[in-house]
This record gives sequence, C-alpha cells and structure tokens, in this order.
Amino acid sequence: MTIAEDREALLAEIGGQNKATIGAVLGSGSIAKATERADGTMEATIRIAEDALAWEPSVLVLPHAGTVELTIINDDKNTHACLLPSNGDRKFIGLLNHSKGRATLELDGPGYYWYGSPAGNDEGRGLTAAIVVGGEVPPEAKLDRPAQPRP
Repeated sequence: MTIAEDREALLAEIGGQNKATIGAVLGSGSIAKATERADGTMEATIRIAEDALAWEPSVLVLPHAGTVELTIINDDKNTHACLLPSNGDRKFIGLLNHSKGRATLELDGPGYYWYGSPAGNDEGRGLTAAIVVGGEVPPEAKLDRPAQPRP
C-alpha cells in the first residue's frame, strides 16, 4: 500500500470533517495512528526529516484519551525543539541536530492538541503539527441539552 492509500484508509476509518479530522491541515502532511498497548497506553514516533522542516506525521491520531509515550527524532542538520501539550504542564524537549528525545503525555479528553518547535522561527516556517484524540467526553462533561444535528 502506498502512503497515499494508507492515508486514505486511515482517514476513512476515523471519519471526515466534523469527526476526527482537521480540514485543510490534513492536505499538507502525513497522518498516522498511535499504537495501543494491552494496558491502554499508546505510543508513537514523530520526527523531523533532514531539510524538511515538517513533523512526520503532521497529524497523529490517538483512539482515546489517556497516556501516550512519544519518541521524538530530529534527523535534521539544525537544532530544533518540541513543545508538547500535556495535562497540568507542557513538555519541552530540546533536539540538537541528529538527536532523539522521549516524552510521556497525559491527554484527558477528545480534541485537537497542537504542538511545534518554538526554536527560532520554526513555527512561523511551518514546523507545527497536531495530535487528534478521539472518543467521547465523560458524561459529567457533557452539556445538558438535546442532541444537535450533525452534518
């Protein structure tokens, strides 16, 4: 299967607009799904390829909220960083050229979590990406109102 076919298959699995995808951002990079262990912890690898100034994948899909262990690889000749979302506090990983780091994130609800490299003007030049967490919010977080029509 090609990268494009893998991408289409995963997009079909997680749903279209107003489900677990992010409109136009998906058109500009790759998408991948985290691996889930037997204990429910998820894991994935994200990387910056040499001379690409882009995260690979640019969208990481988690099937549900919880703990995700990330391996972050900088294959570039330049120094970058990774500022990641996590409950309670963000995680900062400095990435010297050709280096690797690890981060454990706690993401407690469905939604879009953005991250990037705050080094220099990396974010301004496009080194941003998203973690998309699927699933439903817990019952206590739902609004007390009738169901709304969905497109």
